[in-house]
Amino acid sequence: MSRSQDTAASELFAAVYPRLAGWCRRLVDDDGTAHEIASEAFTRLWARWSKVDEPRGFLYVTAANLVRDHWRRLERERRTLRRVTAEAVTRGQDEDDPSVRLLVRSLPRRLRVPVLLYYYADLPVREVALLTGRKEGTVKADLHAARELLRSNLGRRLDHSPR
Repeated sequence: MSRSQDTAASELFAAVYPRLAGWCRRLVDDDGTAHEIASEAFTRLWARWSKVDEPRGFLYVTAANLVRDHWRRLERERRTLRRVTAEAVTRGQDEDDPSVRLLVRSLPRRLRVPVLLYYYADLPVREVALLTGRKEGTVKADLHAARELLRSNLGRRLDHSPR
Protein backbone atom coordinates (compact mmCIF):
# COMPACT_ATOMS: atom_id res chain seq x y z
CA MET A 1 0.00 0.00 0.00
CA SER A 2 1.18 3.49 -0.77
CA ARG A 3 1.25 6.20 1.89
CA SER A 4 -2.03 7.70 0.65
CA GLN A 5 -3.65 4.24 0.56
CA ASP A 6 -2.36 3.57 4.06
CA THR A 7 -3.88 6.84 5.28
CA ALA A 8 -7.19 6.05 3.56
CA ALA A 9 -7.20 2.57 5.09
CA SER A 10 -6.51 3.95 8.58
CA GLU A 11 -9.28 6.54 8.22
CA LEU A 12 -11.70 3.89 6.96
CA PHE A 13 -10.83 1.64 9.92
CA ALA A 14 -11.38 4.46 12.42
CA ALA A 15 -14.69 5.42 10.81
CA VAL A 16 -16.18 1.98 10.14
CA TYR A 17 -14.73 -0.55 12.61
CA PRO A 18 -16.77 0.46 15.70
CA ARG A 19 -20.05 0.35 13.78
CA LEU A 20 -19.17 -2.88 11.99
CA ALA A 21 -18.16 -4.57 15.26
CA GLY A 22 -21.38 -3.31 16.91
CA TRP A 23 -23.46 -4.64 14.01
CA CYS A 24 -21.71 -8.01 14.28
CA ARG A 25 -22.25 -7.98 18.06
CA ARG A 26 -26.01 -7.71 17.58
CA LEU A 27 -25.91 -10.67 15.19
CA VAL A 28 -23.68 -13.05 17.16
CA ASP A 29 -24.43 -11.91 20.73
CA ASP A 30 -20.78 -12.12 21.76
CA ASP A 31 -18.25 -9.28 21.93
CA GLY A 32 -15.18 -11.40 21.25
CA THR A 33 -16.68 -13.14 18.23
CA ALA A 34 -18.01 -9.84 16.89
CA HIS A 35 -14.56 -8.27 17.05
CA GLU A 36 -12.97 -11.34 15.44
CA ILE A 37 -15.45 -11.13 12.56
CA ALA A 38 -14.99 -7.39 12.09
CA SER A 39 -11.21 -7.77 12.20
CA GLU A 40 -11.31 -10.63 9.70
CA ALA A 41 -13.46 -8.53 7.35
CA PHE A 42 -10.85 -5.76 7.47
CA THR A 43 -8.04 -8.27 6.96
CA ARG A 44 -9.75 -9.56 3.85
CA LEU A 45 -10.27 -6.00 2.63
CA TRP A 46 -6.58 -5.14 3.12
CA ALA A 47 -5.63 -8.19 1.04
CA ARG A 48 -7.74 -6.85 -1.85
CA TRP A 49 -7.46 -3.13 -1.14
CA SER A 50 -6.49 -2.03 -4.65
CA LYS A 51 -9.21 -4.18 -6.28
CA VAL A 52 -12.18 -3.12 -4.12
CA ASP A 53 -14.26 -0.20 -5.40
CA GLU A 54 -16.66 0.03 -2.44
CA PRO A 55 -14.75 -0.78 0.79
CA ARG A 56 -17.69 -0.26 3.20
CA GLY A 57 -19.94 -2.51 1.18
CA PHE A 58 -17.18 -5.10 0.91
CA LEU A 59 -16.72 -5.02 4.69
CA TYR A 60 -20.40 -5.52 5.47
CA VAL A 61 -20.90 -8.27 2.88
CA THR A 62 -17.77 -10.05 4.13
CA ALA A 63 -18.86 -9.67 7.76
CA ALA A 64 -22.36 -10.97 6.90
CA ASN A 65 -20.81 -14.03 5.27
CA LEU A 66 -18.56 -14.60 8.28
CA VAL A 67 -21.55 -14.27 10.64
CA ARG A 68 -23.46 -16.80 8.54
CA ASP A 69 -20.48 -19.17 8.71
CA HIS A 70 -20.40 -18.68 12.49
CA TRP A 71 -24.12 -19.51 12.78
CA ARG A 72 -23.68 -22.64 10.63
CA ARG A 73 -20.74 -23.80 12.72
CA LEU A 74 -22.71 -23.27 15.94
CA GLU A 75 -25.68 -25.18 14.56
CA ARG A 76 -23.44 -28.07 13.46
CA GLU A 77 -21.86 -28.14 16.91
CA ARG A 78 -25.28 -28.11 18.61
CA ARG A 79 -26.56 -30.93 16.39
CA THR A 80 -23.42 -32.96 16.99
CA LEU A 81 -23.58 -32.40 20.74
CA ARG A 82 -27.27 -33.42 20.87
CA ARG A 83 -26.64 -36.49 18.71
CA VAL A 84 -23.55 -37.61 20.58
CA THR A 85 -25.14 -37.04 23.99
CA ALA A 86 -28.27 -38.95 22.95
CA GLU A 87 -26.15 -41.81 21.58
CA ALA A 88 -24.04 -41.92 24.72
CA VAL A 89 -27.10 -42.02 26.97
CA THR A 90 -28.72 -44.70 24.78
CA ARG A 91 -25.54 -46.78 24.73
CA GLY A 92 -25.13 -46.21 28.45
CA GLN A 93 -28.56 -47.74 29.10
CA ASP A 94 -27.46 -50.98 27.46
CA GLU A 95 -24.33 -51.37 29.55
CA ASP A 96 -24.01 -54.27 31.97
CA ASP A 97 -22.87 -52.07 34.85
CA PRO A 98 -25.67 -49.66 35.75
CA SER A 99 -23.63 -48.21 38.62
CA VAL A 100 -21.11 -46.60 36.25
CA ARG A 101 -23.92 -45.20 34.09
CA LEU A 102 -25.63 -43.79 37.16
CA LEU A 103 -22.38 -42.33 38.44
CA VAL A 104 -21.69 -40.64 35.10
CA ARG A 105 -25.24 -39.35 35.03
CA SER A 106 -24.80 -37.92 38.54
CA LEU A 107 -21.72 -35.89 37.56
CA PRO A 108 -22.16 -32.11 37.36
CA ARG A 109 -23.01 -31.05 33.79
CA ARG A 110 -19.64 -29.30 33.42
CA LEU A 111 -17.94 -32.69 33.92
CA ARG A 112 -20.62 -35.00 32.49
CA VAL A 113 -20.67 -33.50 28.98
CA PRO A 114 -16.90 -33.89 28.38
CA VAL A 115 -17.05 -37.46 29.77
CA LEU A 116 -19.89 -38.39 27.42
CA LEU A 117 -18.18 -36.84 24.42
CA TYR A 118 -14.72 -38.22 25.15
CA TYR A 119 -15.39 -41.68 26.58
CA TYR A 120 -18.76 -42.59 25.12
CA ALA A 121 -18.64 -40.81 21.75
CA ASP A 122 -14.90 -41.43 21.41
CA LEU A 123 -14.14 -37.85 20.32
CA PRO A 124 -10.61 -36.47 20.73
CA VAL A 125 -10.00 -33.76 23.35
CA ARG A 126 -9.63 -31.16 20.58
CA GLU A 127 -13.16 -31.84 19.30
CA VAL A 128 -14.62 -31.93 22.80
CA ALA A 129 -13.05 -28.51 23.39
CA LEU A 130 -14.57 -27.15 20.17
CA LEU A 131 -18.01 -28.55 20.91
CA THR A 132 -18.10 -27.29 24.48
CA GLY A 133 -16.43 -23.94 23.78
CA ARG A 134 -13.62 -24.66 26.24
CA LYS A 135 -9.86 -24.75 25.96
CA GLU A 136 -8.21 -28.15 25.54
CA GLY A 137 -6.46 -27.79 28.89
CA THR A 138 -9.79 -27.14 30.59
CA VAL A 139 -11.30 -30.23 28.99
CA LYS A 140 -8.33 -32.33 30.15
CA ALA A 141 -8.68 -30.93 33.68
CA ASP A 142 -12.45 -31.62 33.65
CA LEU A 143 -11.86 -35.21 32.48
CA HIS A 144 -9.30 -35.69 35.23
CA ALA A 145 -11.67 -34.24 37.85
CA ALA A 146 -14.48 -36.47 36.56
CA ARG A 147 -12.28 -39.58 36.73
CA GLU A 148 -11.28 -38.75 40.30
CA LEU A 149 -14.89 -38.15 41.30
CA LEU A 150 -16.04 -41.36 39.60
CA ARG A 151 -13.20 -43.33 41.20
CA SER A 152 -14.08 -41.96 44.62
CA ASN A 153 -17.82 -42.59 44.22
CA LEU A 154 -17.31 -46.04 42.74
CA GLY A 155 -15.00 -46.94 45.62
CA ARG A 156 -17.66 -45.85 48.13
CA ARG A 157 -20.31 -47.92 46.34
CA LEU A 158 -18.08 -51.00 46.29
CA ASP A 159 -17.33 -50.56 50.01
CA HIS A 160 -21.08 -50.49 50.79
CA SER A 161 -22.23 -53.23 48.41
CA PRO A 162 -23.30 -56.62 49.75
CA ARG A 163 -20.71 -59.35 49.10
